[in-house]
Amino acid sequence: MKRLFLLFLFFTLSLQAQFQVNGIIKDSETKKALPFATIKSETGFSTIADVDGKFNFVLASQSETLTVSYIGYESKTISLFEIKSYSTLYLLPKIDALNEVTISNVNPANAVISKVIQEKQHNNPQKKLQTFQFKSYSKLLVTANPDSIVGKIDTVFVNAVTRDKIAKIDSSDYKFKKIIDKQHLFLTEKVSQFQFEKPMLKETILGTKMAGFKEPIYELLGFNLQSFSIYDDKYELFETKYKSPISNTALKEYRYKILDTTSIDKRAVIVLYFKNKISNKGLEGLLYVDEENYAIVKAVMRIRGVLDITGIHEFTYLPEEKVWFPIRKNFKIVKGKSKEPTAILGGRIEFAAENDDSNSKKVASDFTYLSSEMQAFNLVVNNNLKIKKSSVAIEVKDNANKRDDAFWNQNRADSLDLRSERTYVVLDSIVTKENIEKKIKFGRKIINGYLPFGPIDFDLRYLLSYNNFEGFRIGIGGITNDTFSKKLRFEGYTAYGLKDENFKYNLGSAVRIGNFSNTWIGGSFTDDVREIASTSFATDKRVFKIYDPRPINISTFYNYKSWRGYIETKIIPKTETIWQFTHSEIQPLFNYTFNYNNNLYRDFAMSTAMVSIQWNPFSDYMQTPGGKIEFEKRYPKFSFQFTKSLPNFFANDFDFGKIDTRIEYEKKYLNGQKSSILFQAGYVFGVLPLTHLYNTSPNNLNKDILLQRITIAGKNSFETMYFNEFFSSEFVILQFKHGLKRIELFKKVKPSLVLVTRMAWGNLKHPERHIGVQYKTLDRGFFESGIELNQIYKGFGLTSFYRYGPNQLPRFEDNLAVKLSFVFDFGF
Repeated sequence: MKRLFLLFLFFTLSLQAQFQVNGIIKDSETKKALPFATIKSETGFSTIADVDGKFNFVLASQSETLTVSYIGYESKTISLFEIKSYSTLYLLPKIDALNEVTISNVNPANAVISKVIQEKQHNNPQKKLQTFQFKSYSKLLVTANPDSIVGKIDTVFVNAVTRDKIAKIDSSDYKFKKIIDKQHLFLTEKVSQFQFEKPMLKETILGTKMAGFKEPIYELLGFNLQSFSIYDDKYELFETKYKSPISNTALKEYRYKILDTTSIDKRAVIVLYFKNKISNKGLEGLLYVDEENYAIVKAVMRIRGVLDITGIHEFTYLPEEKVWFPIRKNFKIVKGKSKEPTAILGGRIEFAAENDDSNSKKVASDFTYLSSEMQAFNLVVNNNLKIKKSSVAIEVKDNANKRDDAFWNQNRADSLDLRSERTYVVLDSIVTKENIEKKIKFGRKIINGYLPFGPIDFDLRYLLSYNNFEGFRIGIGGITNDTFSKKLRFEGYTAYGLKDENFKYNLGSAVRIGNFSNTWIGGSFTDDVREIASTSFATDKRVFKIYDPRPINISTFYNYKSWRGYIETKIIPKTETIWQFTHSEIQPLFNYTFNYNNNLYRDFAMSTAMVSIQWNPFSDYMQTPGGKIEFEKRYPKFSFQFTKSLPNFFANDFDFGKIDTRIEYEKKYLNGQKSSILFQAGYVFGVLPLTHLYNTSPNNLNKDILLQRITIAGKNSFETMYFNEFFSSEFVILQFKHGLKRIELFKKVKPSLVLVTRMAWGNLKHPERHIGVQYKTLDRGFFESGIELNQIYKGFGLTSFYRYGPNQLPRFEDNLAVKLSFVFDFGF
């Protein structure tokens, strides 16, 4: 028993030998934090404080003193026995530093950076190496430090009758601390193989585990937290690109300072601090530079704003290739300063808004942080590597989410701690018990407008709608899902207009002939109505809206009976393509006659061939077991569509061609703002009736009184342009939008202000051919600008637009359009 006690005592002392040190370093006079101060122990341990002057590390062996140093300040040596659980250390400015004489205007740090920029091409592994391959282990978690949370009894009452003491617990912090002390909030791991063959870098996910999910959320696996390379001119940190501190023009935008010298992989290294000259929101951090070849051997990139984000890159030296190779990456997000809630990871994690009251108590999300780490191993360079399926940036193996414990034990960088192990156990049980995975799949279907029921997904678009021609339109429709078959699908709908008293329907089927390219061959028949002169791209993603505001006020339609055969595929890299043949019988449902070659057409037939391409060259794609997905959406995006009649094939009344193109650009900001640009153009050559020309998406009623014109605003429609006011055989549209972050007027009134400007030009060839319709052309241009106050209360908002320029109307009120807006948030 005595030996057992001594063994236990020795084990306890061994645990205590690891000494944790926390604190902050400040200027003794100004009390401001000193970023990136150097901390060294007498045992050889060395680290650097972060951008806020804070440090947190564990010493593996006992050390009696620590020495803190900073350029321009007196070094300070302190005893570890004086260190408290959290200490503030003050440094004195050097007196001689105040009286120093500048002999040269050349900053020695700038000279180092100039050499780094000059040698970039020789030191960049993706430039110097022809090929490389390595495996990596990555772990992403959302958690908090339990020691940061007080979570204690804060009030004691005395029962007036029994005189017993009653303790009141701060339940929110207490419960959160209790949970986070035992587990993380979220945890996911993956093992990948990275392959590089100039200039392509591809990731193949060999294994993945996501706490609570049998099938992972694939978008999270491809989420880009930080750049792979630090040598690019633009460095990406959490989906935002910044000018790199070693870009070709970096010396104009950054200031640099040498902090220290150290050694990494037995090579002498210079430590430099950098900060953006102009913007406090720009990059700030540290660069560790090899003194001999001026390569980057470590980098710390930091952004401080609505979120505080830190990305760290570590390298190892390859002596044979004489290059530093990235071997480890770390990433961390904590809450910054923001008066608005800040959502990340697609809204899955949200940091609460900051209260103006400096004495206000912190909420749980203030302690929460996201952390990610990646470690490379099994590195092979300049081998005979050929990358397969290079059109996708990430490929997920079919069995990636079914790996056993042996696989993970072999590929993990370190074994999981107790908190991580418990995270899997707890979240797996919660998700299973609450059937969360099934609810997420159900929610995704609902968001896309489908109600799943066994092997069929019922299409919610067809349930109920309204327009001036059909009145209320009721119907039902759907498509078979993977439960029915992954190779064969059937789809269709039927609808009835209460005003026009006619049935409409569609029936079609398709066969999948390629999994990687997601290629389908199919056919369908449709008997329905469509707005005249409307433009759509066949590759457009299906958009579900509880309401569709524009069709409500449309009165002019044509009926079409169409037989369609098509091939849809993603075989061309970064594109979605549809090739189709269509034969249609067209009947205008309004007073219209088309005059061509002295023949008057009330009905006509068309046989056409069409190709429609959506090209997203800057996006990244992921191949999953369920198909290819665009996991990293980047702009601009390009759409192109060409339609040509087949005059000598089947029945066809006209010979024509139609070219449509669209360019979309969008930029989102962490503070909630968003900018977007839309360019769209169309051109018709040959002979084509007005039903298939362009109307440039008008959305205003031709009423004398402004109040009678109040309807619901569309997304990209011209709000001051009257229905059927303009028609074109060629047109150009340009739209600019900028959405500001939401403004809190009252507790439940937080509108989003959007500034909008739209303009259009167009022309109509052979206007004499179109009989029965009065219209104008856009040859002098059309201009409108306005504001949208969206989501003022429970999704409802107001918009106001004004029409100006050559097509401005005589009466002021006729140029003004006031509309309601509605944005529905499902909350998923």
